[in-house]
Amino acid sequence: MSKRNSQTAKSAARERLRLERERQAKRAKVRRQAIVAASVVAVLAAAGGIGYAVVQTGKPTKWEAAADATVVKPANTSGANGATVVIGDSKSDNVVHLYEDPRCPACAQFEQTVGETVDKGMQDGDYKLSFTLGTFLDDRLSGEGSKNALSALGAALDVSPEAFLDYKAALYSAKYHPEETTDKFADDSYLIKVANTVDALKNNKKFQDAVEKGTYDAWAMRMSKSFDDAEGVQSTPTIKINDKTVGNPSSVADWEKSLKDAGVTK
Repeated sequence: MSKRNSQTAKSAARERLRLERERQAKRAKVRRQAIVAASVVAVLAAAGGIGYAVVQTGKPTKWEAAADATVVKPANTSGANGATVVIGDSKSDNVVHLYEDPRCPACAQFEQTVGETVDKGMQDGDYKLSFTLGTFLDDRLSGEGSKNALSALGAALDVSPEAFLDYKAALYSAKYHPEETTDKFADDSYLIKVANTVDALKNNKKFQDAVEKGTYDAWAMRMSKSFDDAEGVQSTPTIKINDKTVGNPSSVADWEKSLKDAGVTK
């Protein structure tokens, strides 16, 4: 090979090497840009996810929102936000005031033992019945069954006072009242199932819609607040006769004695 041809060949080889290096450099640059872009997207996506999670975490729960929502008062209520429930046409000044929580097992026991007698005294005109219902067991045990059941009781009260009393008795019955640690009342379908044992509520579309749509959720939260603010109420059931707290009667005889001691006579 001549010297000239040798020089030409070397120059061509160097040029090919230079071009190859340029191509490799360009490919490396493209790869770096792609990696940076992917990293930016990943960071933004993560930030977006974190932001969404933060927003979701800061979003009030259904019941927190209900506490600030406009109240729809059930019929047969009175007072601020409809938190006063008084049933009966007694001509006397006697009032039996019951403070209860829907999940409360002691309330269920009271209802199963004395509830029918208590209702009869109201029907006979011996006294009026007043109710303040709380939801503190939801906080103590976790869950939302007390609040949900209270809202459903509001829907029953909107139908009639009798429907309210019968539905409350059904919810507290041995057949349908769950263990307090079991949050069955959080299930709308279960509340409707129990309601279907009450003549006035059986297949009652208006009642069922109110339960499923939470029509009386805000009312339930105001009623619960009224319970929390009640003077001298530390547990459930708390029973006051003419504003005097009495014990928790465990029999009809105990109940009749409590009435007599409070000056309520037939």
